[in-house]
Amino acid sequence: MTVEAVLDVAIETIWTIIITSAPLLIVSLIVGLVISIFQAVTSIQEQTLTFVPKILAIFICILIFGSFILNTIVDFMTELWNSFGDYL
Repeated sequence: MTVEAVLDVAIETIWTIIITSAPLLIVSLIVGLVISIFQAVTSIQEQTLTFVPKILAIFICILIFGSFILNTIVDFMTELWNSFGDYL
């Protein structure tokens, strides 16, 4: 297995991780920002206030984007296992 092949697999792996985690991270970021603005406006400085809305938002996001995430990971693993003979 050459250095180029290892780098190609590593780049594709990192890209798959970024693509599959982006929807959840973006939703978490937006919910956290909205809660932080709400806390600043109302002067509520409770640190645990962000946990429940973030958990609910992530759960809903998993329900919406779960099939996309699963299909992306399955496609990546299928391609990786199909080209396993080329790496040996």
